[in-house]
Amino acid sequence: AFEERGPGRSPDLAASPHIPASPAFEARGLGRSPSGGGAPGLLARLRRRGTPSPGPTPSTPAPAAAPAHTRALGVRRTRTDVLRDINLTVAPGETIALMGRNGAGKSTLLATLVGTLAPTTGEVTVGGRTPHRTPPPEMVRRVGLVPQEPRDLLYADTVAAECAAADSDAGAAPGTCRALVSALLPDVPDDTHPRDLSEGQRLALALALVLTGRPALLLLDEPTRGLDYAAKVRLIEILRGLAADGHAIVLATHDVELAAELAHRVVILAGGEVVADGPTAEVVVSSPAFAPQVAKILAPGHWLTVSQVAAALDTTETQ
Repeated sequence: AFEERGPGRSPDLAASPHIPASPAFEARGLGRSPSGGGAPGLLARLRRRGTPSPGPTPSTPAPAAAPAHTRALGVRRTRTDVLRDINLTVAPGETIALMGRNGAGKSTLLATLVGTLAPTTGEVTVGGRTPHRTPPPEMVRRVGLVPQEPRDLLYADTVAAECAAADSDAGAAPGTCRALVSALLPDVPDDTHPRDLSEGQRLALALALVLTGRPALLLLDEPTRGLDYAAKVRLIEILRGLAADGHAIVLATHDVELAAELAHRVVILAGGEVVADGPTAEVVVSSPAFAPQVAKILAPGHWLTVSQVAAALDTTETQ
């Protein structure tokens, strides 16, 4: 159904950055061999391992009250339905990747969850509140959004001033935000101007500002855009830690490698509607447009990342 509703591989979906293989990956023969053989021997070893688990599972079980829930959510703009009949529940500790072509409605859905956009039809609740009807100071501990351009959250002249404002907005103890910045951005001086930071550093600063309120639901819109490989790895580690602490995370992204590394579920939007929603391995392997490089090589197996393949090979070698 998804392939019928959405065109095949599009330029924007094909453009996700390639993650180079680690030395361990190459050492295990997962790259092309000198003779050009490459995958056959690997596939035979993995088949002995059997079908892998579909991916990570949330570390915190979902209570009755989910951090976010939408029912029959619709958004209409200038006689165009941007979202139609969206039903989505996000559990504590769960990471969801929202994927789809440009214009599919990903950013619009995030805007309804954070409360900057009111739904036309249906309902949305976050932390038991209706976001667009709740004053921002009451929502800051329930939901936070890191936008596509982190600089949109940065208004002060120094890192210290940004942190002081974040503490005040969240009603947090002085120094709360600065401690987060120190963890995410070691050795960045207080008097540094945000515009003098790199893209990855600005993202980390914006993330610290949002996390000062300890929101149960964290939203990120294209978080890896402009990041180099090292910054992306650091972001993945941070988000994994937040999910392990019980934060629910929703990522709107074209980055199939990020989804493979982090997401418990993938929700694909096309034309403002949900056309796929399920465990990451099942959803991304079903369409080449959303499959990471490892899955494309090893399909129809459900291995998505280098670390999953390495773990499978370790198991076969000890058997």
